[in-house]
Amino acid sequence: MKKKQVLVACGTGIATSTIVSKAIEDLCKENQIECEIVQIKITEVGSYVDTADLLVTTTIVQNEYPFPVINARAFLTGLGLDEVKKEILEQLKK
Repeated sequence: MKKKQVLVACGTGIATSTIVSKAIEDLCKENQIECEIVQIKITEVGSYVDTADLLVTTTIVQNEYPFPVINARAFLTGLGLDEVKKEILEQLKK
């Protein structure tokens, strides 16, 4: 399986994306999935349309992308977190 590129985006690419990046990194290690996590601002997503496999974000996405987009607010609130982790794993195992 090729190494997956996961974009983790928030409004500024600093605060909430840091929390989510760490959580996804841990999730991938626990499940022996190789991935490259790229922490970015939501406005930078377009630069990765040719390389990314997944976008995980804590902000509203207004554009369509050629890869799945997963809302990651559950990492901040704890509500529905297991479902979001499951969805991320399903996408990364494809």
